[in-house]
Amino acid sequence: MKIKNSLKKNFIISATAFSGIFFNNFAEATVLNNSYKEVIDHVWQIVYRDFLDSNGEFQKSSWIELRKEFLSKTYSDSDEAYDAIRDMLSNLNDSYTRFLDPKEFNQMRIDTSGELTGVGIQILKDKESDDLIIVSPIEGTPAYEAGIKANDKILSIDDNSTKGMNIEDAVKLIRGQRGTKVKLEILRGSKSFFKVLLREKIQIKSVSSKVNQTKNGLLIGYIRIKQFNANASKETRDAINDLEKKGVAGYVLDLRSNPGGLLESSIDISRFFINKGIIVSTLSKDGLKEIKRGNGQALTNKPLVVLVNEGSASASEIVSGAIKDNKRGKLIGKKTFGKGLVQSMRTLVDGSGLTVTVAKYLTPNGTDINKSGIVPDIEVNMNSNPILQKEIGTRKDYQYKAGEKELLNIIKRKNQISQFDPETKNLKAFLDINKDSQAFSFN
Repeated sequence: MKIKNSLKKNFIISATAFSGIFFNNFAEATVLNNSYKEVIDHVWQIVYRDFLDSNGEFQKSSWIELRKEFLSKTYSDSDEAYDAIRDMLSNLNDSYTRFLDPKEFNQMRIDTSGELTGVGIQILKDKESDDLIIVSPIEGTPAYEAGIKANDKILSIDDNSTKGMNIEDAVKLIRGQRGTKVKLEILRGSKSFFKVLLREKIQIKSVSSKVNQTKNGLLIGYIRIKQFNANASKETRDAINDLEKKGVAGYVLDLRSNPGGLLESSIDISRFFINKGIIVSTLSKDGLKEIKRGNGQALTNKPLVVLVNEGSASASEIVSGAIKDNKRGKLIGKKTFGKGLVQSMRTLVDGSGLTVTVAKYLTPNGTDINKSGIVPDIEVNMNSNPILQKEIGTRKDYQYKAGEKELLNIIKRKNQISQFDPETKNLKAFLDINKDSQAFSFN
């Protein structure tokens, strides 16, 4: 996706859950030699030129006054300059427009490559409540294994209260040397508790797949995408090709607790299932609309259901929205997270980085899902008692079980329609189709 054609050679499109969708500039950053004000002004210029205000509060005249204020001060070191940048950005009231120091910026690049260091959570700062909220734990990480869930709130980190803490400081406290521990105080609903997590460096395999057999012997292709990292598209393609060879009758695509990842990966994966039609569109601050469509090269046209939950965010919502709006399949589970803003990631003059909101994305029907999420076609709660990791994607998994049931209904209706020939007196097939349609409408 390109906001402007001129950006095509300079930016690579990507998306992550806690920062949304990025255009990454991988050019080498020059060293800041003269003044710390240079990086402050660099940030100011980017916001002035490109920022999309989703809240309707941004005034350029006030932003111009802020420039005068921050450039009139003296900064003795990078920490002072970086604090000033964060203070300046706080006036935007946009939790996704963020400054990253060189170390954080480098870590962001590592994250999108599929390699994570830490405990395996994506977090954001809720501007209205001032809470630090977990978008989703990543499967297979210490946070996931400890039972951390999407929408948990972090009250303290190693006994440091998170009240008033910005997201950068929280990330610094949570991350640390591999093999060390961090203690998080979690609020879930009205109850708080502590979790001690071991920091690890984790290589994430983004896609897993298998064949599930129904009670009547039908083969179902199950694909779970944990994150849309650099490997997800190829891994998903390989999974579909393998499952097609095994003769599956339909697919369950599991995007639960998937916090996002590379945008191009989400578009590619949508195209594996959607032959034609709009995948996603973006609307820039200047009203420029960019549309991505199916390319006529879908890998399968077999029946499909998609599992989603509160932790399905960003790129996961692009795929979910595309499948739902194109009527390509049914969404099963809980309402998704609601991350529909587009960010551009820029390299600054001293090797630090900035993510700035530059557009919003819309589902194929033109729906803005930011903060509202995507409502599934069939709402199903997850098991009230936690299930084992090996039980995810089996009939012990309530949401999967509901998804498989709906998939079988779709397969049955499709088979009946293919059996009915309107030019013959195939009365039995006609009655069977109508009987099932009536029963389905009441369920």
